Formats: sequence, structure tokens, C-alpha cells
Amino acid sequence: MTDVMHLPRDARDYDQLVREFRWSVPERFNIGWDVCGRHALERQRFALYFEDDDGTTGAYTFWDLQQQANRLSNALAALGCRAGDRVALVLPQRPETAIVHVACYQMGVILVPLSHLFGPDAMEFRLRDSGSRAVVVDDASLPAVLAARDRLPDLRHIIGVAGARESGVLPWDSLLANASSRFTCVDTRADDPALIIYTSGTTGSPKGALIPHRTLIGNLSGFCCSHDFFPEQRDMFWSPADWAWTGGLFDALLPTWHFGMPILAHRGRFDPEKACWLMQKYGVRNAFLFPTALKLMMKEIPRPRERFDLDLRTMMSGGEAVGETLMTWVRDELGVTINEIFGQTEANYVIGGCARVFAPRPGAVGRPYPGHRIALLDEEGHPVGDGQLGEIAVHAEGDPVMFLGYWNRDDATREKYTGPWARTGDLAERDEDGYYWYRGRTDDVIKSSGYRIGPAEIENCLVQHAAVVNAAVVGVPDPTRGHLIKAFVVLVPDRSGTPELERELQDHVRARLAPYQCPKLFEFVPTLPLTTSGKVQRKVLREAS
Repeated sequence: MTDVMHLPRDARDYDQLVREFRWSVPERFNIGWDVCGRHALERQRFALYFEDDDGTTGAYTFWDLQQQANRLSNALAALGCRAGDRVALVLPQRPETAIVHVACYQMGVILVPLSHLFGPDAMEFRLRDSGSRAVVVDDASLPAVLAARDRLPDLRHIIGVAGARESGVLPWDSLLANASSRFTCVDTRADDPALIIYTSGTTGSPKGALIPHRTLIGNLSGFCCSHDFFPEQRDMFWSPADWAWTGGLFDALLPTWHFGMPILAHRGRFDPEKACWLMQKYGVRNAFLFPTALKLMMKEIPRPRERFDLDLRTMMSGGEAVGETLMTWVRDELGVTINEIFGQTEANYVIGGCARVFAPRPGAVGRPYPGHRIALLDEEGHPVGDGQLGEIAVHAEGDPVMFLGYWNRDDATREKYTGPWARTGDLAERDEDGYYWYRGRTDDVIKSSGYRIGPAEIENCLVQHAAVVNAAVVGVPDPTRGHLIKAFVVLVPDRSGTPELERELQDHVRARLAPYQCPKLFEFVPTLPLTTSGKVQRKVLREAS
């Protein structure tokens, strides 16, 4: 354990965990040095295992990655990149992606990680808005950047990885080959900006959240607790979460490396069969899987340990509500308890579970992690009591997890706050024991016949039905009730959407929830629209209704 926080690993209960916890954020702090540079002093310490769907594999020590990061830092400096400049990164999970992260952090450059799934319009908006001076791409993401290049006056350099070849594109290999492997990390303040991570844009134009170096420290209490006091001997981490997003970075890569522990990188589409095979091959002990991924595993491989030798110690999930069905299946069939978490780009890892200290409650997202103050606010910004629906808010003062603000959007930054409270736009109820029960986005609330209804509970109920793979619930305008509840449902292959099945699903919901929570309308769809970070785009479904 480093000295950036004190986490009482011998805590017997939640109260002791919170009472004895302390932050210890230094004035000077750099993510690059913290997650790689200091570990590279021990040359044989493994950092990364790589598995590509094309059959390529690799294993890298921190020293290996640091040498390459030093070369890239020098190469970027030779191209004119300086502290405070923005450099964009459009790569999937692969060694070069991690190298770019370390190289930019240790330079004081502001990194702009972008999803490799973005098309030209999405790419152009973010590159132009951030004013990125350089961008690192592969052969898959290069076309989207090239399509926008002529409309990006700030973009000076495109660096190509793994076969990304085009006129004006600088080859990664030759660029690094001609650079020195010695580089001295910039002495950054903990409050200096390290990244711009764009929000997913589910409720409007994407905004660039400016993330400081200290944010890594602010994520550690939640990371350690959600993995039952990570790290332990033999721990090995894997998550398919894209390293372009908060979930992939601050829930996986960066905190794992803070503790000098190894992580698996996999380049390829998520597949339940491949996921089990990877966890078996690499002896994965700690995993972060989205509920969407777990639902696919549950439906396609209902008895995974009958076919795979799995040795999971911890499982974290978030992004969407987990629900009782998934919680039970993971416990029974993967042999591990899900610690669900809640957070967002601007304030990540603030609520969740820690099964070792306090028992999870299926359907609840958890309790505030040590070091974070949480409240539920009404529409006027007043705290609400237990059992009442309110918007989750994080007390920003003194919390190292908090972002600095939105890039070039002072207006949006001001709107984020009510006094010292950062409003998340997510709704929840708190029970008398302090557990939070997620109810959906403020934009997703369905107001029907005088009730305010969150979609998550209904969706989790629908997924419990044997015919349902996934479900999303939205409100459809109705002149009498205000809104009707409409369910978009993805079915298992051998079932089809019929009026009989609709009635069966309605009976299923009525038997488990309140009558006013029962969907009145159904649409059976092959897939649900998802953001590149794996969240259901209910806005798209509302507009289609």
C-alpha cells in the first residue's frame, strides 16, 4: 500500500472502514510515474499480457513499457508537443495504447482518449473541440481521422500503429526507433490536468471532462473495496472495458498499475466463450464486466465452470443496474460475489459494494465508499430523506476524485453544481441502512398517473424471465396518464414476440413489482442501441417511439 491513502484492510464493518479511512494526496503527483515509472525500477515486474484475436500474444514488464514510453515522449517533444498541449489516442486495448498513456502523462501533455469505434463526425467533433495537436491511430481508426483531417486546423501530426499507413502518417516504429529511451518525468502538481474524457453524449452534445492527475488517487478507495481489498497475492486483472473511457481507465488499467499488478489486454470483440477462455488461460482473479456482458454470458454459457477452469476472486460491475438475477447467477455459476459500483466520468467510483466488509443487497448499488460524501437532492437542490427518490450528488470539496470542469464549457461546469454538491443526473433511493438503490437517469424518469418511475427496476425484472436476453424501458407520451411504459425487449433465439408473450411478461412484472410499473407497450428488437461505453441509449429509443 502506498501512502496516498489509508484504507483499514482489517475493518470489521462499514462504520470502521469509513471512520478510519484517510486521504493523503501529495501536492506533486504524476500518473505516469505512479503507474509505471516507479515500478520500472524493478525490471522483472510484469505489467501487461496481450492477446489479439488474430493470434498475436505478448508479455511486457513495466521496464519494457517505460522504455517505449520514454522514446514516445521524446518523439512527441521533437514534434513540438509541450505540457498542456492535447494529444488524442484512438486505439483499442493493446500495448501501444498503454505506452501512449504513460508517455503523455509523464510529459504533462493532456491526453484525449477516444473510442476506436467512432465514425468521422464523432471523431471530428472531439478532435476539433479539444484542439488536439497530434493523434495516434491504427489501421481501423485511421479512415475516420483522415476524413476529418482537412477540417482540423490544430491537428499537426498523425502517428500510425500496426499497419496504419498513408501519406502524411508517421509510422510508430520508425518514430520510436530514432528517439532516446531516457526521459525525466515532469514534476506535475496533483491538480494539473492529465486527461480530457468526453462524456457519452446520451443527453446532449458530448462534453470534455478535464481530469487532473489526483483523480487516480480519488478512485483508489472504491477500486480496492470493489475488489475486496485489492491487491492480494496472485491477483490478475482483466476487463473488456475500452481504455478510452473512465471505466476502462480508472476502474481497470490505472489503479491496477498503481499497485504494480498485471493486467490482461485483449484486442477483439466481446464474446462470452472467448471471455471464459481468456479468464482460464491467464488465471484471471479480478474482473470488471458490464451487466450487458454478464447477461450474454448467462444466456449463452449458463454453466461456465462445467467447461472452464475459472479461479475468480472478485467481480465488479457497473454502468447499468446489475439486478438480482445477474447477482445470483454470478454467485452460483462463477463462484464470486458481484460488487456493484456507481460513478461517472466527472466523479467516478463513489458508491459501491465491498462484500468482505458489508453484505451486498441484490438490486442495491451499494454504500458510499470511504472518502466520499454523498447526498440525494430534489429538483430544488434540497436533501431528501430515506425511501425518497432523489438525484445522487457528490460533495466536491476536498474529494480528490472530482474533475476540474468541462473543457471550454464554463457554463456547463456551473450547471453541474448546487453549492458544493456536484449533481450526477442519476436517481436513487436510500434505505434506512444507507444502501443506495439506483433508479435511472433524471432524463429517463417516467411520469405516469402521478408516479415517478425509474426504468432500471422494471428492466431487471424483465431480464429475470427465461425468454428475455435484455430489455430497456422508456416513457411514451399519453394524453391521459402523461406517459405509458414501453419495453424494448431482446429475446432468446427460440422465442418470438407474440401477444401471448406480451401478456406473459406483463404477468411476470405484476407478480414482482407494483401495478403502475407494468409495461403497457412492447416492441421486440434484435438489439438495443448502446453507447461505445456499453450503456443503453434510452434517448434513441424514446425518439423512435
